[in-house]
Amino acid sequence: MVAEDQDTLRFYSEEAETYANRIEHRSYERLDSFLIRLTRNCSILELGCGGGDDSARMLALGFDVTPTDGSPELAYQAEKRLGVPVKVLKFDQIKDRSKFDAVWANACLLHVPRPNLATILQRIERALKSGGVFYASYKAGKQEGRDKFGRYYNYPSPEWLRQAYGSSWSLVEIKNYMGSGYDNEPTEWLDVIATKAR
Repeated sequence: MVAEDQDTLRFYSEEAETYANRIEHRSYERLDSFLIRLTRNCSILELGCGGGDDSARMLALGFDVTPTDGSPELAYQAEKRLGVPVKVLKFDQIKDRSKFDAVWANACLLHVPRPNLATILQRIERALKSGGVFYASYKAGKQEGRDKFGRYYNYPSPEWLRQAYGSSWSLVEIKNYMGSGYDNEPTEWLDVIATKAR
């Protein structure tokens, strides 16, 4: 199984320093809404941490965060910022079982090829403790494609995502909103919060 698109990984490899250190107005509204569901000091696995912005906030708030990224170059940039180890971890390398209270995957699983997403979601579900909470965000659409930088996106609809998540979760909440991204294009996003069955 190939869980990552090679052209997309190449983009993050070549653009790691620029991507990680870009200056932009950043809202933590969605992260903070996620964190209020959790107890302080709980263990959080962050997938696709990029430059480490979200991990920095979670660490500052007292959470036990394990930051990871599939790009060695981005992991290096995040490690410089955070001052803690950042593991290079591709989604198909997630092997933990019942280890984390929560998983934060902001704008990263949207790069997983459609045929492989359900299997990756199962790996994440296994890594969570009973009752664990999982957040992921996706750029909405109807069929997979690429952006102007050549990055692959699975561009799911809410209905397609529900099928991909399957029935192993006790609750799957999907919300849409308008935003943007690195390309500065107006974008419809889908936020998904799933809770592992107890």
